[in-house]
Amino acid sequence: MKVCVLTEPGTYELQDVPIPKIKNNEVLLRVLTSGVCVNDVRDFKGSKWSLPRIGGHEYCGVVEKIGDDVDVDEIHIGDHAIPYIVDDCGVCPECKHHHENICSNFTKGTTYYNPDGFSGFKGFSEYVAVPARHLYIYPKETPDDEAAFTEPLACVINSIQRSQIKMGDDVVVIGGGVMGMLHVLCAKKQGARVIVSEPDNARRAFAQKLGADIVIDSMASDPVKQIRDITHGHGADVVEDTTALPAVAEQALEMTAKGGMCNFFSSIHPNEPIQIDAGRIHSQEIRVTGTENGTIETFARAIDCIAKGIIDVKPLIEKVYPYTQVQEALEFASRPDTYKVMLEFSK
Repeated sequence: MKVCVLTEPGTYELQDVPIPKIKNNEVLLRVLTSGVCVNDVRDFKGSKWSLPRIGGHEYCGVVEKIGDDVDVDEIHIGDHAIPYIVDDCGVCPECKHHHENICSNFTKGTTYYNPDGFSGFKGFSEYVAVPARHLYIYPKETPDDEAAFTEPLACVINSIQRSQIKMGDDVVVIGGGVMGMLHVLCAKKQGARVIVSEPDNARRAFAQKLGADIVIDSMASDPVKQIRDITHGHGADVVEDTTALPAVAEQALEMTAKGGMCNFFSSIHPNEPIQIDAGRIHSQEIRVTGTENGTIETFARAIDCIAKGIIDVKPLIEKVYPYTQVQEALEFASRPDTYKVMLEFSK
């Protein structure tokens, strides 16, 4: 089979490798479409994970083969499916307390460091072996490029649920990229007034097209003051920071209202300490949290939202490349003005 291999920063190659042999508890997926995540872009530019690396964790596929111990009443050859990408160990305290999305042992496996071969999630491949317990079946009539949004949408639904958005809330979404726009779509479904903070003119206009009620230019003037003016001095009930900048994280806390929630959705790059007013967090009962990955539940909810047309992800698809053009796809996805780029493997 063909795989797209990151051999060094900035260089992808197509290589031939054997089709994976599945274990008794696994299924073999033939990949249909795989989304390019910002983490794939970071790997492309150079990250700490081991090389060679086969990226791609936002993928959907067709069940081609079933292991001997797989329940054939639940999973069938020909099913269209999405894998849960967190290889939760089921043993650590996090897994035992239903926090499998932050499993302590997840990053210890060969997905991140593999001294003897390929690291990576393997979605940039023609075939992937997946544990049957990680599989979600979705309707065959759901377009593959939309189904491939399951993983990013699952992450955002986890964020939305943890943020406890209520009808009538003012919700600030910082950042107008793919994940920011998914927050806009989801927060609107919760009945919130959504304010997007984004310096790029085109992205602000796009946010309004997707349903944002108000947009602000965070570079035009102090964004904290802009939010306080819009909310008559109250601040935002919920702030969703989808950017990676430490300075923006400080602003996110400052624009959060009394009794409000500030959620750090994105990883921070560089991960530098920030100044916080701990006294204000105490005296104004401000809740600060973060969200990482999707959960087992939010993956299921994401598939439902896409398959049922509750969340329309189509406007976020910027361009679909054949997998043979993986180098061009990653170079295009690395541009700051793009939304979701996808690799198509088969139909």
